[in-house]
Amino acid sequence: MPLHVLQSLSSLPAADWDALLTEASPFLRHAFLSALEDSGSLGPQSGWRAEHLLHIEDGQLRAALPGYRKWHSYGEYVFDHSWADACRRAGIDYYPKLLCAVPFSPVSGPRLLAAEPADGVALLQALPSYLQAEGLSSGHINFTDPALDQLMASQEGWMERLGCQYHWHNRGYRDFQDFLDTLTSRKRKQMRKEREQVLGQGIAFEWREGQQMSEALWDFVYACYANTYAVRRQAPYLTRAFFSLLAERMPEAIRVVLAYQAGTPVAMAFSLVGGGSLYGRYWGCLAEYDRLHFETCFYQGMDFAISHGLQRFDAGAQGEHKLIRGFEPVITRSWHYLLHPGLRAAVSDFLEQERSGVQAYAIDARESLPYRAPQ
Repeated sequence: MPLHVLQSLSSLPAADWDALLTEASPFLRHAFLSALEDSGSLGPQSGWRAEHLLHIEDGQLRAALPGYRKWHSYGEYVFDHSWADACRRAGIDYYPKLLCAVPFSPVSGPRLLAAEPADGVALLQALPSYLQAEGLSSGHINFTDPALDQLMASQEGWMERLGCQYHWHNRGYRDFQDFLDTLTSRKRKQMRKEREQVLGQGIAFEWREGQQMSEALWDFVYACYANTYAVRRQAPYLTRAFFSLLAERMPEAIRVVLAYQAGTPVAMAFSLVGGGSLYGRYWGCLAEYDRLHFETCFYQGMDFAISHGLQRFDAGAQGEHKLIRGFEPVITRSWHYLLHPGLRAAVSDFLEQERSGVQAYAIDARESLPYRAPQ
């Protein structure tokens, strides 16, 4: 089956793309992905070139795989730098490669979008031939959902990789105190103390939706976001224009919590909502305040989820410090197709060992959770 390649999502009507979405995840919407492209956050200068693969039949879009041709491995959160380094030492070209994912967002969800399951299968089965014809070393599909995991497991040549994140689940709590009552005494006191330390610095919080944000506030949000990279001497992935475009195209999905001290904003956390979940994406502050990160990025989001009846809070990748604050280990999956037989064999052995280690870690990590034992 010939695949059609789309290098600019804005050239496709949003309604056509969004008609393939099966759940309310904001990250696969045309508005989100096109804002990344149109803002210049993606493009040749970034090492990400849009290469969305489409299955079109009788003039109708039947299936799509959001994809990017890449010349590095940054911004993916599924780390294959060691694979690329092994290829370099062996004289094998690892780049360019094809990545099917949401750029800069380690959020699990649908990746193969299809009107009917058979359309998606046809697109997926055409992918290995496309990789070879295009001179790409490999194909990678990151942070997949259970439906795609089941399909990928039946496809020859694709290798499964596991990861672990930490998500907080709202189990019908009436308020934050109701959540605290489920914790051990020591952890409950620790969280209360952290929150009191922030209040003691005269810091107050305000939540805003996308349509309630001014350009001046977006300037502040971006300054905070960029500063989190500047302190590590790195360049930010996103441009300032991305935030304005996203606010224009999908304001209803945006939630920003602003931290104020004496009426002046000093920190922020940017999130998206959809499908009963709150997704914490970016945070930043312009000065250091004791415990402000935990309050802004975690406790404010948990409070928001409780008060708005959201079932899950995904505060981003990594961070074992989330465990002691009630975020539970969750296994994530990605899938990898490597054309070079020697590389494929070596990575396959590595992934088999890694999978066992990740599963064992997730089990052990539950021992660090702060919840009281059931009575």
